[in-house]
Amino acid sequence: MKALQIAATGMTAQQMRVDTISNNLANMSTTGYNARRAEFADLHYQQFARAGAITAADGTVLPTGVQVGLGVRPAAVSMQMQQGASTYTGNDLDVAIEGKGYLQVTLPSGEAAFTRDGGLKRTGDGLIVNSEGYEVAPGIVIPNDARDLSVNSEGEIYAYFIGNVQPQRLGQLNLANFTNEKGLEAIGSNLFLETEASGPAIQGVPGQDGLGTLRQGYLEESSVDPVREMTELIKAQRGYELNAKVITAADQMMGATAQVR
Repeated sequence: MKALQIAATGMTAQQMRVDTISNNLANMSTTGYNARRAEFADLHYQQFARAGAITAADGTVLPTGVQVGLGVRPAAVSMQMQQGASTYTGNDLDVAIEGKGYLQVTLPSGEAAFTRDGGLKRTGDGLIVNSEGYEVAPGIVIPNDARDLSVNSEGEIYAYFIGNVQPQRLGQLNLANFTNEKGLEAIGSNLFLETEASGPAIQGVPGQDGLGTLRQGYLEESSVDPVREMTELIKAQRGYELNAKVITAADQMMGATAQVR
């Protein structure tokens, strides 16, 4: 009675699907969050009669054979690379990335991490950091007497000072791109690490070499579509229930077999 094990793999798969959907819905207000999608693949098959096997002396072969599947397994939980809507905040250090690219921050360990969360802050020393307090590369410091800040679409940061008509250039925000963005490792706090699958970070100036541009005073919203996620949740729930019914049916069949006298 393989149906018990097969249905159990189906219930486990639908449970992972529900977990993924619930994480999407929990992050529907997270800045720069990309929705995830659970992907599955069938398990190996038991060959009772291999297709193409010779069944008679005259060389007759089986056209299809007999192959019984043994269930399903998780294959991947991948990011859906979709641009979230930009919402106006009016803050000088809020920047939305319109297009491809990630801001680079430096972790306490010295390792580079990457984020699309453009809600930047400044420390008491004027250093530009992210919401977790990690330095945003390349380490730009805003003077205490700066009156206003301006960030253009190419990532150049300018400060205005009392008594000076012309702004002073403080530095340049760069963006990083990857050959395979879905291969990045999520570590929480809207941060990602590069991996062997993602390839090394390709640094560049916003607006050049296929990179997106920056928009000051805006933040990128989550790309989660609540209606779609609720639809997927209903489908996952029905799939779980159907697999549970298979287990019930298999149990009844085994019970009927055991009661034969």
